[in-house]
Amino acid sequence: MARVCLHGYISGKVQGVYYRQSTQEQADRLEIDGWVRNLEDGRVELLIEGEEDAVRELEKWLARGPVKAKVTAVELQPMTPQGITGFIVRR
Repeated sequence: MARVCLHGYISGKVQGVYYRQSTQEQADRLEIDGWVRNLEDGRVELLIEGEEDAVRELEKWLARGPVKAKVTAVELQPMTPQGITGFIVRR
């Protein structure tokens, strides 16, 4: 299966609701590499890289997020895989 990479932004009530940590947990479960961080404008930015099926599954989860999140938009753009290993929450 091909390795794919997506970079993008999640909008809505996605800060202060355990969104970044939950994203890391989902990424770890799916063996996806990358990072996630909060932005000053209230959005979450992320880069995810892994096997296409796993990335598509995480993409579906990102649209829902954890229980307290209220996602209003998911904007993801494909990019060339970066060769990242591991998944981190950036501060």
